[in-house]
Amino acid sequence: MRRIACAVLLLALAACSKDTEVNPPAKLVDFRQTLAVDRVWDANVGGGEPALRLGLGVTVVGEQVFAAGHGGEVVALALANGRVLWQAKTKARLTGSTGADAALIAVGTSEGDVIALSSTDGKELWRVRVRGEVLSAPLVAPTAIVVRTVDGRLVALAREDGHELWSVEQQIPRLTLRGVAAPVLAGDAVVCGFDNGKVVGASLRDGTVLWETAVAPPRGRTELERLSDIDSRVMVSGDNVFAVGFQGRIAMLALDTGQIWWSRDLSSYRGLALDNESLYVATSEGDVVAMTSRTGGETWRQKALAYRGLSAPVVLGNYVVVADFEGYVHFLDRSNGAVVARVKSGGKRVSNPPVVSGDMLIVINDDGRVSAFRPKA
Repeated sequence: MRRIACAVLLLALAACSKDTEVNPPAKLVDFRQTLAVDRVWDANVGGGEPALRLGLGVTVVGEQVFAAGHGGEVVALALANGRVLWQAKTKARLTGSTGADAALIAVGTSEGDVIALSSTDGKELWRVRVRGEVLSAPLVAPTAIVVRTVDGRLVALAREDGHELWSVEQQIPRLTLRGVAAPVLAGDAVVCGFDNGKVVGASLRDGTVLWETAVAPPRGRTELERLSDIDSRVMVSGDNVFAVGFQGRIAMLALDTGQIWWSRDLSSYRGLALDNESLYVATSEGDVVAMTSRTGGETWRQKALAYRGLSAPVVLGNYVVVADFEGYVHFLDRSNGAVVARVKSGGKRVSNPPVVSGDMLIVINDDGRVSAFRPKA
């Protein structure tokens, strides 16, 4: 069964040569903090990260924060103060982050189940098996629940009972990173990246493949060199799709045809963020890079966080925010990349990107601790 983890990849890289040393993470140095950040509240969904799993993310819908723990707990928290509104025990090994809307929450498991719960009280609505492990957040769309599985399938399930509506499949290489991209809704299409370096657009109604584009085609002689996974969520802005792959490229595609408008060599397995004019990427080497979204030209690069296992960035007001393998959350000036603040969410890695809601930042670490922060004006 195809379950190759990032840890296995790192071991393989370290063993490639006796003379090759793994790059140590950059040490954090003191700096003049020019932004004050308040810790608003903390909560915990429990269930420390078992071996060979990914951290779970959170979803904000209205005034509620939905989070899941590896031990099977799904909780709803009040956005304002972190108070537990309800808690459900699924008795399953949860792996995929939560996807939700005002009526329904969906989460995936290591056994290949998708579980739907009521957003109101956490009551289980249905549970179905999709065969492949689910490692990313399900897309909760108005007419269907769409999940990506580790065996290369994009599966749409009926909201009312979970029966399969359609599926799309891509051939997956024998060696991949552990992780899969979360599907994204763009109008009437579902857009998702795959482990073969392709981005696919499919009809939400019936799964018809509208286009598929090789953004990060495999390169190299060995399977290790040819890793080209697109494991992060694509970003959609207007008529454009932005995607980035590991050991590959970052590109802007046309939403209607998949045509590549521009692309640049860049490697990332975490993902990117967008604002009105720029996109921001946490690279595989730990640089945070700002690029113009129209042309892909680089505007600044912050190297102070090299090899710190950064999460995907998010944009919060005038700041770009990333978290790292020690649970530190770093605030960068959006105009020049300067580090302006640093807070700690806990002592564990933050694998998933923080979530922005209004002026608040929600972070969950791999030990299930949820923290809310707010920068001071």
